[in-house]
Amino acid sequence: MGYVFAAPAQAVVPIDGTVDLFPVHRIYCVGRNYVDHAKEMGFSEREAPFFFSKPADAVLPVPFGTTGELPYPSETTNLHHEIELVVAIGTRGSNIAAADAMKHVYGYAVGLDMTRRDLQFAMRDKGRPWDVSKGFDYSAPISPIKAVASTGEMLDAQIWLKVNGERRQDSSIAKLIWSVAETIEHLSRFFELRAGDLIYTGTPEGVGAVKRGDELEGGIERLGALKVRVV
Repeated sequence: MGYVFAAPAQAVVPIDGTVDLFPVHRIYCVGRNYVDHAKEMGFSEREAPFFFSKPADAVLPVPFGTTGELPYPSETTNLHHEIELVVAIGTRGSNIAAADAMKHVYGYAVGLDMTRRDLQFAMRDKGRPWDVSKGFDYSAPISPIKAVASTGEMLDAQIWLKVNGERRQDSSIAKLIWSVAETIEHLSRFFELRAGDLIYTGTPEGVGAVKRGDELEGGIERLGALKVRVV
């Protein structure tokens, strides 16, 4: 018995300081997880965390010291950047208590949740799923993962993004509405988290449009920087 066609390659992310690779199982994303970003999207009240997904092969791994090429996606004229802390899960579990969440974290990375904003708003206004706005090819650029043993728990670190050298997003992950541990607790009620899962934890205020030729550089204190060029 064999495959009817060649099986696709496993989506992977490099692990900083090693030759090892992190095989991606699923990508979960948290919506509106910073107060000021929620406000700029037209929402003002604290709400329970909600989640959406991207395909595992939406990752665009970018090694430190290099600039990744991000193809401008089709069917949009309003592509937005969203800089995010990414949590890499290393141990499976479900119904995980927040107090036990860090036992399941392998490490962290810097990520971009690229968004077709015009399609997102169109789908939202019609009550339809966000998939076409969030889950397109290369919509999840990511830096190498740094093991939690080298970074410690990420509770308070600067997160920022520049476009063509101009700073657009500048905040702290201490301002997450739902912390990493709380996010894992909530998410693991709905899904059994597996080794290889990535959680994009939300973006701070300052999101905006980019165009072909723009250079994006974003980073998180202790995790390094992620650089991409829109092509």
